Amino acid sequence: MEKLSMAASLFGVVVAATALAMEVVGGEAAVVEQTFMVHEMNVTHLCNTTRIYVVNGQFPGPMVDVTEGDTVVVHVINNLPHGLTIHWHGVRQMRSCWADGAGYVTECPIRPGGEKTYRFNVTGQVGTLWWHAHVTCLRATINGAFIIRPRNGKYPFPTPAKDVPIIIGEWWELDLIELDRRMLDGNFDDNPLSATINGKLGDLSNCSGTVEESFVLDVKRGESYLLRVINTALFSEYYFKVAGHTFTVVGADGNYLTPYKTDMVTVAPGEAIDVLMFADAPPAYYHMVALANQPPPPDLQIPQLTSRGLVRYAGATMDSNNLPIPMPVMPDQHNTMPSYYFRRNLTGLALPEQQQRHRVPAHVDKRLLITLGLGSICRGGNTTTCKRGRSPETVVVATMNNVSFHHTNATALLEHYYDGTPEGVYTEDFPVRPPRPFNYTDRELIPAGPLEAALEPTTKAMRLRRFRYNASVEIVFQSTTLLQSDSNPMHLHGYDVFVLAQGLGNFDPKRDVEKFNYHNPQLRNTVQVPRGGWAAVRFLADNPGMWYLHCHFEFHIIMGMATAFIVEDGPTHETSLPPPPPEFKRCGTNGLSQP
Repeated sequence: MEKLSMAASLFGVVVAATALAMEVVGGEAAVVEQTFMVHEMNVTHLCNTTRIYVVNGQFPGPMVDVTEGDTVVVHVINNLPHGLTIHWHGVRQMRSCWADGAGYVTECPIRPGGEKTYRFNVTGQVGTLWWHAHVTCLRATINGAFIIRPRNGKYPFPTPAKDVPIIIGEWWELDLIELDRRMLDGNFDDNPLSATINGKLGDLSNCSGTVEESFVLDVKRGESYLLRVINTALFSEYYFKVAGHTFTVVGADGNYLTPYKTDMVTVAPGEAIDVLMFADAPPAYYHMVALANQPPPPDLQIPQLTSRGLVRYAGATMDSNNLPIPMPVMPDQHNTMPSYYFRRNLTGLALPEQQQRHRVPAHVDKRLLITLGLGSICRGGNTTTCKRGRSPETVVVATMNNVSFHHTNATALLEHYYDGTPEGVYTEDFPVRPPRPFNYTDRELIPAGPLEAALEPTTKAMRLRRFRYNASVEIVFQSTTLLQSDSNPMHLHGYDVFVLAQGLGNFDPKRDVEKFNYHNPQLRNTVQVPRGGWAAVRFLADNPGMWYLHCHFEFHIIMGMATAFIVEDGPTHETSLPPPPPEFKRCGTNGLSQP
């Protein structure tokens, strides 16, 4: 049951006036225009009414549905008491970095009561992406699917009868602004109450004997369905299954994949996986389940998060032959190996018109080894001598190469880069390797103690890395076990990267380079670096601007597992970052967009 605030009730008028509009240009591309009104809304779950933040009264938010080659125009009206931006997750934003929507990186947040228009093109991408708020933890409820359809209307797989977003998320009762504040202080004690599928908690959750509503997918026997599985969660990677059915994975992150058959999808925060499900089971009801995985102890534990929905066949009844509704057999929540093997089986599908874009750069201009883990800084200023091991004298932070990113809340980095005024704001010396080698995946480093205490001290700074235009960049992301052994879904704005290989343990350049797939690697915008392992990626720096790189676990990004890449202009006007568009609003003195 939902109780709309007065502000929320007004959105219908705005949407009716500026609803989805399409203007054909040259008979091929179109302008797709929408209005997002962001506001507060009261929602009742688990016997409690919670104030959440939504777009147009919807959780998840409205879908953006476009065709490859279209121009997207979204007018955002911010009726929240907080600033926010909207990030178009996975959109390449070729020469449109100003519209990327990364808070305090490409723009300052839209002020309360303010408006912002995002305008950009979608070219060279087909499949499922998504959009979300990119300031604090607001993306937990301010999010939605972003669908790019092929221009000729044809897929490299059988055309489905229907395609359906399956948006996996979390339900929080704690105010998301307060959650952000607590995580910034190194607090790990707050957890969501449930997982969600398309905003529904599912019948595994109940209060006073009243079960929560489940998402229901209606199907007809003999037809296929394209499920666009998106993970918007702040905390967890999820396993997703439907009892009695198998999937064929056909795409991820707006790129086609070589068809791969499986009975389970693994999706990390930030990822979007496209799968075909053929309705070939006897007509009945079947449970779908989203289960969060997590490392086993001694990692800190969170409650088991599960949501359950239904697949309902046409003509079926709930009490078919008095048999229980079939349930899928799920992995143990502490078993992360299915995630590792799922991703190892995925390869890219290069169509003739995409062959150039799907060609891995043959040489490497710049190599980086980036370790991902936790560390600590001393409380009380610049003090470096304090007791470690999760003591009250320290704040736990997340790091990349022992640098914890110092997020600004006063300015936008892209403005300083474009204006040539970086002094005192950021430096361009993000390290290309960790400051000291160690056994990165030693499980003895997980619990606090003297072994990891020597590796904890961390630098808190805004250190970036610059690349020349068209440089070929290779990054090996190495997960570590410092204070925890979690996986790390690494998201690079403005780019798709070739996932050349992944492995367990410490990356060995003499041995592991032989595993690199140069023939048909995946192209991804979010790369899941396995727990206790590594992932190697490569990309061509052909999109000038300022591009945020961060882990998509919200607690990791807030705690500093981030940096930004500067890509210089190319030699021509067409290869350079253009000036800010007319709709761009520069930062004011209060760290919000100017009126």
